[in-house]
Amino acid sequence: MFDLHCHSIFSDGELLPSELVRRLEVKGYQAVCITDHADESNFEFILTQMKKVAQPINANSKTKLLLGIELTHVHPARIAGLTTRARELGAEIVVCHGETIVEPVIVGTNRAAIEAGVDILAHPGFISQEDAALAREKGVRLELSGRKGHSLTNGHVLKTALSVGAPLVINSDGHSPGDFMSPEHARLVGMGAGMSKEQVEELYQENFNWLKTKSREL
Repeated sequence: MFDLHCHSIFSDGELLPSELVRRLEVKGYQAVCITDHADESNFEFILTQMKKVAQPINANSKTKLLLGIELTHVHPARIAGLTTRARELGAEIVVCHGETIVEPVIVGTNRAAIEAGVDILAHPGFISQEDAALAREKGVRLELSGRKGHSLTNGHVLKTALSVGAPLVINSDGHSPGDFMSPEHARLVGMGAGMSKEQVEELYQENFNWLKTKSREL
């Protein structure tokens, strides 16, 4: 079990990285990626601080902390450059804040993030079939979100992804203790979007295999 999209005090989350990892350890998670909100103003700071805490956490926790970042409300023209720079600074998972229907995300963000080759396009709203097909080609995972508001288009995201064979991932987008899902609840997010129980299990296994190629901690 893993969560590849959540937030700590380094952006708008409520928990220190250590407490966040501990809470998911208690829930039986194998890995978590903290992906704090970032643009040019803070992404270097976030990744530098996370590097400092990752080593001691991973030496003492069953739940492994992966280094991540979420490019958030970044203009589409700047996404590719920040994606490259984030990877250079050690980000194992690069997430981009997609065109959710509950925030004024710039149109074109979904396409720019996919073209940049981010790992996960978070809550991509009413993503087009064309963009989903490009996500398949680029190996960009489209997110089914456990977060209120963002989750309203999960059904559309699933339907569109399945129509073109685009990869998917289920994440909490957790900011506070109550946001972090039990493994059972996380699976219900996938089933609520329209997946069968068997499809959800296959999705988790496929993504865990992919995740092992992204991190030496697993």
